[in-house]
Amino acid sequence: MKLIRAQATNYRNIIDSNPVEIGQSTCLVGKNEAGKSAFLKALEGLRSTDKAFTEYGKITNYPRRAFADYAEDHGSGEAVVMRTSWELDDADVRAIAAELGTKALNGRTIEVYKTYEQSGTTWTVPLDEASVVAHLVDTHGLTTEERTQLAGSSTTVRVAARLEAADVRSESQQALLDAIKEFRKNDASLRAIDILSSRMPRFMYFSHYDRMSGEVSINQLAQDRSNGFEMASGDRVFLDFLEYAGTTLEDLTATDQFEELNAKCEAAALRITDQIFEYWTQNDELKIKVVLSEGKSGDPAPFNSGPVARARVENGLHGVTVPFSERSAGFIWFFSFLVKFAQIRKKHGNVILLLDEPGLTLHGTAQLDLLRYFAEQIAPKHQLIWSTHSPFMVPPDDLASVRTVEDVVETDARGRKKSIGTKIRSDVLTTDPQTNFPVFGAMGFEITQTLIIGKNTLLVEGPSDVLYLQIASAALKTAGRAHLAARWALCPSGGIDKVLPFVKLFYGNKLNVAVLTDFDRGQKRKLDDLHKSALLAQERIILATEIAGKEEADIEDFFAPQLFVDLLNATYGLKDEHALTVEKLEAADTSTTRTVKKTEAYFRLLPPEIPEFSHYDPAAYLLQHPKLLSGSSKAVKETLARFEKAFQRIGEFAA
Repeated sequence: MKLIRAQATNYRNIIDSNPVEIGQSTCLVGKNEAGKSAFLKALEGLRSTDKAFTEYGKITNYPRRAFADYAEDHGSGEAVVMRTSWELDDADVRAIAAELGTKALNGRTIEVYKTYEQSGTTWTVPLDEASVVAHLVDTHGLTTEERTQLAGSSTTVRVAARLEAADVRSESQQALLDAIKEFRKNDASLRAIDILSSRMPRFMYFSHYDRMSGEVSINQLAQDRSNGFEMASGDRVFLDFLEYAGTTLEDLTATDQFEELNAKCEAAALRITDQIFEYWTQNDELKIKVVLSEGKSGDPAPFNSGPVARARVENGLHGVTVPFSERSAGFIWFFSFLVKFAQIRKKHGNVILLLDEPGLTLHGTAQLDLLRYFAEQIAPKHQLIWSTHSPFMVPPDDLASVRTVEDVVETDARGRKKSIGTKIRSDVLTTDPQTNFPVFGAMGFEITQTLIIGKNTLLVEGPSDVLYLQIASAALKTAGRAHLAARWALCPSGGIDKVLPFVKLFYGNKLNVAVLTDFDRGQKRKLDDLHKSALLAQERIILATEIAGKEEADIEDFFAPQLFVDLLNATYGLKDEHALTVEKLEAADTSTTRTVKKTEAYFRLLPPEIPEFSHYDPAAYLLQHPKLLSGSSKAVKETLARFEKAFQRIGEFAA
C-alpha cells in the first residue's frame, strides 16, 4: 500500500494545504514557520508509531482565529485534519481476494481520513458487495433453492439478517452465516477495511531535536516510567537503543551482572557505527561506545547511584573519548536517527518516515551524504517525506519530488494583510523568492560541483540547455527509451569559445568530458582551435547540427517547429493576432535556419508590453509543465527522437 496524496486542513496554521502528491521520496521546502512541521505532524496523527499520539486535540491545534466559529463551521461533526489517498499493491489485492473474492474490488485507490476527537480513521474502499456475496455463496456451495431464499440480499449484512431470521438453516447456510459473523458487524466493507488496516504503514515522525541522551540513570528511568511521567525524547531514543541491542529497561533493573548486557550494548553500538560510516565522510576515526557502570557518589544526581548507562565517542585520531553529548550535534542526530529507524522498522515493519529538518546541524557535504543515505537505504524500501530549508537537502537531480511550502498572505481592498494559511505546491518556482531559495541554491550548488567532482561531465551552452536535457531525459526514461544516464553531470560552459578553458580545467582533474554545443558558421575557427588543442577527442564534441540535421543549430532546433511554437505561445501567453505559428516563425528571418534567431526576430516585431524573448523562459516553463513532452503527436515524437539521438551519442563516452 502506497501513499499517493495527502491534504491537511484545519490544523495549526494550515486552513487547507491543497492536495499534495506524494512519491517514494518527497521533499518539503519552505521558510521557517511556513507550516512544514504542521503538515508532517498532521500526517503522523493519521497512524503514528508513537502510541501516545492517538488524537489531534482541537483545543491546541485547531486554527485559533477560527476556533470561536468551530460549531458553526462544522455543525454537529468534527473538522477533518488529514485526508489521504492510497494505492493498493498486488499483495493488498490478493489479501482482499483471499477472503472476499477476486472481483471484490472495483479499483485500487482507497481514501482514509481522520478528524478531531477521532482516535481511529474513516475509510472509503471501492468494494463491490454484490460480488462479495456471490463469492461467499459459491464458496459455501449453496444450492439453487438455498440461493433463492437469499434473493435480493446484495450485502453481507442483509444476508446475515435473512439467515438469522430463518427458522431452519441448512448446513451450507449455517457455514455461510458463520463466515459472515467473522466480519465486524457482519459487514464485508468493514472486513475489507480491517484487512487493509493491518497492512497500512504507520508514520514515524523524527525531528531535528530528537537526539539520544548521552547518559541515563536506569533506576530513575524505570521509576519515571512506572509513575507514568512523560519521558524526554532523548531518553525514549535511548530505550530504543537498548531494545535494538537486545535488552530492555527491565533487564537492566533486574540484573546485578552487567557483563552480558555490556557486551550487547557494545555490539549494538558498533553495528550502528558501521552503518553510519558508510555515509559519514566527515571523520572516519570516530567510534561509539555504550557502557554500563555503577553511579559514583561524586556524580550529580540521579547519576550518583545505581546502574548508569553512558554513551561515549572515541576519536582514534586524537586518542581520546568524550561524552556523547559533547560531540557535534550533527553526528549525534545521525546516530540517534539510525537507532530510532532501526528499532521502529523492527517493531512495525512497513513505515513511512516523516523527517522534520533532518541534518540541520550537519555540514553541507554531510547533508549530501544524508541525501545519499535516503536514496540508497531508505527510498528502496520505505516512503520518505522530509522538510528542509537547506539547499544541501534539496535533491537537485529529482526536482519533481520537491514541494514548496508557503504561508500565503493576501492583501484586501483596504491594503490589510490576511493569511489564508499554508499552501503546498508541486510548482517549485513559486512567486516567493525566499521559499524558492533552497531550490535555486541546490541547482546552483549542483552546477558548481560539476566543475570539480563530476566524474562524467557534459559541457553544454547554458542553463536552458541543462533544463531541456533533463526534462527530455525524464520523458524518455518514463517511456523506457534511451535517456541521459544519471552519472552525467551537466555544466553550462557559456558557449563554444568558453569550452577550451573548461576542458583545460577538467583535464587537470582527470575527468571524463564530452561537449554538446550550439554551432553557427561564424564559430568554425573556434571549433578548429578546440580540435587543435588535442585536449579533447574530436568525436567527443557533439554539435547541435549533427542532431538537428541543419548546417546551423541550437538545442532549440531539437524541437519540432510546431512543438516549439506551442511552447512559446504558452510561455509568453501569446494570443490572437500575436499568437505564433510555424509559418510566422519561418518568415520572421529567412536568412537563417536557427529556430532561436527566428524567434528573436519575431519577438522584435511584438508590442513592448509583451516580455522580451529569453532562452531560459521556455525551458523554465517546460520544467513546470513536462506533460508537453508526454503526448503522442508527430511533433512530440520528432522532438524526443532527436533528444534520444543526442543521449545515445553522449552515452558512447561515459566512463
